[in-house]
Amino acid sequence: MNNIYHFVDGKEFKGTSQRTSDVYNPATGEVTAKVYLASKKDLDEVIQNSLKASVGWANTPALQRARILFKFKELIEKNADELTKLIVSEHGKVYNDAQGSLTRGLEVVEFACGIPHLLKGEFTENVGKEVDSWSMRQPLGVCAGITPFNFPAMVPMWMFPISIACGNSFILKPSEKDPSCPLLLAKLFKEAGLPDGVFNVVNGDKEVVDGLLESKGVSAISFVGSTPIAKYIYENAAKNEKRVQALGGAKNHCVVMPDSDLDQAVNGLMGAAYGSAGERCMAQSVAVAVGNVGDQLVSKLKTQVEKLKVGPGMDNNSEMGPLVTKQHLEKVRGYVDIGEKEGAKLVVDGRNIKLQGYENGFYIGGCLFDHVTEDMTIYKEEIFGPVLSVVRVKDFDSAVKLINNHEYGNGVSIFTRDGDSARTFASKIQVGMVGVNIPIPVPMAFHSFGGWKRSLFGDQHMHGMEGVRFYTKLKTITSRWPSGLRTDPEFIMPTMK
Repeated sequence: MNNIYHFVDGKEFKGTSQRTSDVYNPATGEVTAKVYLASKKDLDEVIQNSLKASVGWANTPALQRARILFKFKELIEKNADELTKLIVSEHGKVYNDAQGSLTRGLEVVEFACGIPHLLKGEFTENVGKEVDSWSMRQPLGVCAGITPFNFPAMVPMWMFPISIACGNSFILKPSEKDPSCPLLLAKLFKEAGLPDGVFNVVNGDKEVVDGLLESKGVSAISFVGSTPIAKYIYENAAKNEKRVQALGGAKNHCVVMPDSDLDQAVNGLMGAAYGSAGERCMAQSVAVAVGNVGDQLVSKLKTQVEKLKVGPGMDNNSEMGPLVTKQHLEKVRGYVDIGEKEGAKLVVDGRNIKLQGYENGFYIGGCLFDHVTEDMTIYKEEIFGPVLSVVRVKDFDSAVKLINNHEYGNGVSIFTRDGDSARTFASKIQVGMVGVNIPIPVPMAFHSFGGWKRSLFGDQHMHGMEGVRFYTKLKTITSRWPSGLRTDPEFIMPTMK
């Protein structure tokens, strides 16, 4: 049995707590490791280490920070296979999907390598007579990230590379379900030359989360997870006077117009709904069939879902792996039960899938519902599993209204050949990330990721320039160097005449 500890101040840290949580191989259902969960006392020690490290790191020139990030990028590429296999072994997603998620995280590291340029301020000469004014962005101090199980590499890398590049130290609290990949990333960052204490990884549960929220030593919190927890993080971080970005849940729609390339739409939906077993905050879990396209869309989807190859993530033939835990498997099955009970038509039922040699794995096949209505539980709530619901509407305006009325506003897509429909949709839809003939509209690293409504709590999205702004505070200096006699005191608001 492998024991997994923390990574603090450049080395393995066991801490004082003896509490543990099981880590599973989802493909087999076996417990493969025990991860030690930190106590409040352990966390306090980590925060103090982070505070000490942040002083010297903030004073390190941005160019030197960038050189370490370039080396870190090189080490991630060199160790990509090992990192990918760790994701597969603890999360369960198929190898190619895990590899792709690592690449999307690596792209944020690449973006952060440009930090000397990204931190440049603005300068105005002679805002008043012989008075100059300029702005600069400076680090916050200690920042923290709380990340989910579904992307143990990508989501942490949305956070810590930019935060550290900006001159902060960073404490990562990854999911206790798949902690090994973040720990290896921390070790690689140290190997790249990052000073001890600048990046610390602390495994834990609610005790650590609350400790991060309450500590006066932590200046900012980044979070990705469910909406109820995102709201809790947002409220408590703000109450403790912290900067906070908290990304919550999603119910992403894919609008299929009658004029669309239907095969393209179906292929897009297959990958977006069933890739990573639906355990993505950007999964397309609702197909909105507009006009008379519904019957043909469902027929084509049914054929594809029934052919979906489900198996262990390391099997090259697998298109979809298991869910992360037995508890989550039962939750997803329960949603399918509720969908049937509430009157939706279950076109494809994946609940009873059995794989020879993997009978104890956490598998469910692809599920497809038709004639789902907006009052049904499976439409309203985030299932986070391979369950696609088809909702039929009469026209384009009804599709827009349906989506805008939903409490979530994370991602959305439309498949159409009509430019006017696409442009109107992109303009009018109340959702943070929009795809046009793109099934999963995740922005590149140099743009920013984030939803609207109850999919995001906080003012700023993640990575890109939004990330740079989040992890820095703006300072503006106004300066005059008098060359003659000192002027008399002024008791009015300066107007720079």
